[in-house]
Amino acid sequence: MNDVLLQVRGLEAFYGDAQALFGMDFELAKGELVAVIGANGAGKSTLLKSLTGLVRVPREAVRWKGEPIGGLAPGEIVRKGLAMVPEGRRLFPSLSVEENLLAGSLARRAGPWNLSRLYRMFPILQEKRHQPGTSLSGGQQQMVALGRALMSNPEALLCDELSLGLAPIVIREIYEAMPQITAEGMSVVIVEQDVSLAQRVSRRLYCLQEGRVSLQGECSTLSREQISRAYFGME
Repeated sequence: MNDVLLQVRGLEAFYGDAQALFGMDFELAKGELVAVIGANGAGKSTLLKSLTGLVRVPREAVRWKGEPIGGLAPGEIVRKGLAMVPEGRRLFPSLSVEENLLAGSLARRAGPWNLSRLYRMFPILQEKRHQPGTSLSGGQQQMVALGRALMSNPEALLCDELSLGLAPIVIREIYEAMPQITAEGMSVVIVEQDVSLAQRVSRRLYCLQEGRVSLQGECSTLSREQISRAYFGME
């Protein structure tokens, strides 16, 4: 693959003595939107946590622009250009909407994303910028979490379950922002349980099953039957 930013080879991850990922391979190219799908417990969130330093993995198992970064501290990985929108949003409850957004800029990376641009993309956040971040609706909090990650001006954005627990109209609004996010070459990984949504918005997908890649390929070439069999582990 040309212009590979992120490359994972033989990734294994553990929580104590329990192994969560088994010899996983994964790639993300510049400007690409890739989906990761799978049932609960398949290893989707563990993959993202491994990429962002929240789960310690061997240094050589994860490479960013050819440099081994496995197991580096999360803050160091953010400064290199990877940012994550975590599952559950994880806003700072003592901070306002705007302060939560500005927290993302502490990485001090140059780039196109700033408060003005975020407020143009999600006008409701400007309207509520002085309110506590956790006082907003679930969908609005998800916009704050996404905006906070973008404020670090990453080259790759990793999104863990953006649509979880949100109303369909809010999900549509958030995903309609993706073309603006990827327009200038940013790469995006979305972890999704909604298979149809994942297939619709991404170019390639990986299906995980019990900590292993059970299927990968171009979305346009994968049938619903292939995906279902890989998703549920059917022979």
